[in-house]
Parts: sequence; C-alpha cells; structure tokens
Amino acid sequence: MDQVAPRYDRPPISLIATEVGDDRVSLFIGGSDGARDLNLLKENGIFTVVNCAVNIDFNYVVEAEQEAEPGKVAVGHGAVRSYKVGLIDGEGNPSRMMMAGYYILDGALKQRLPERKTYPNRERGNVLVHCRSGRSRSVALVALYLTKNQPHLFPTFGVALAHIRSKRELREDEWFETPKPTLIEAAMQASIAIDLLDTARHSPVC
Repeated sequence: MDQVAPRYDRPPISLIATEVGDDRVSLFIGGSDGARDLNLLKENGIFTVVNCAVNIDFNYVVEAEQEAEPGKVAVGHGAVRSYKVGLIDGEGNPSRMMMAGYYILDGALKQRLPERKTYPNRERGNVLVHCRSGRSRSVALVALYLTKNQPHLFPTFGVALAHIRSKRELREDEWFETPKPTLIEAAMQASIAIDLLDTARHSPVC
C-alpha cells in the first residue's frame, strides 16, 4: 500500500530566493490558490507566472480581444505573463520535460519584450513557479534552477532542496513526496543534460 502524506496548511506562496537572474528578482513557489490570487501577486510584485502542472489551467485574460462564444474560449492579454510546462506529479513524464521546464523558467527570466502594444505586460518583476499545491513539481524545478544559477548559495541539488523545504514549510513526514522521487530523478537527469549543453555551447567549433 502506498504511503500517504499528511496535508498541512501553508502559505499560498512562499518567497524562496532573491537576487535571481540579471534583473535580481525574487523567486516564489506556490500552489493554485496563490497563482489565482491577482491581488496577492500584485502585492508581491509578481508579473511572471510559470505553471508546472499539466492538470490545471488558469484564465488570466483581463483584456479580451475576442470574447468567449459557444465552443470557443476568450483570447486576449492576461494580468500576468504566464508560461507553462505540463509536468505530471509522479511517473509518466518524458525524460526531457524537466529540462524543458528549466529552460522555460530561464527563458521567462531572460526574455525581453518588444515595445509594441501587443506586448502590454513589460514589467520585469518577480516570478512565481507553481503547481497544484506547491509541494512537488514546482519544488523540483526550482531546486534544479537554483543549483545551476546560484551555485555560490546552492552548490548541490540537495542543498537547494533543503532550503526550499524550509522556506515552503514542507515538513519532514511529507518529504518522501515533496517532491516525488521520480521528479528528483528527472531533475538529476536534466542537470547532467544542461551541463553537457553548456559545455558544448562554450566549446570552440572546429
């Protein structure tokens, strides 16, 4: 019989790291309640949201260019810039999906938008990475990201994970699934692949 972790109340979002990326922004982890709370996002200066969950979607559209109609959803500008990588909380992810999540987060932090009216949300601001509960998928992805981008603070995945568990208030009796072991393994595989790509990118071309 599979072990079942207890469920604890914790903040809708948690500040995980500061001085992240070229813009020196803050990085948060949260669950769906935090990700849907536009007032909370605004209060924390969050203008970018990265959704790790394949099984939950958000409608951030506040300025519809085309309204919803039968069989069609509304489309338009959202309250925040949103990115998504559809990870499963457990087994079933192709091996490269965690790596894709890493580059989506990295790209969201580095992306520069053109000065055109079709790109209204240009504020850099802080970043929220979330899944349904903010306990597994988002934890694994952010631990991987911090290890690669703040190695002076997080020299190993384990150090980054311990830090996130503390900041996110993940208790020891739920660690066995926060994050799920398959997601830790996916992060380890992604870490190796990222190192190989970085080495190839900086190697001279013969």
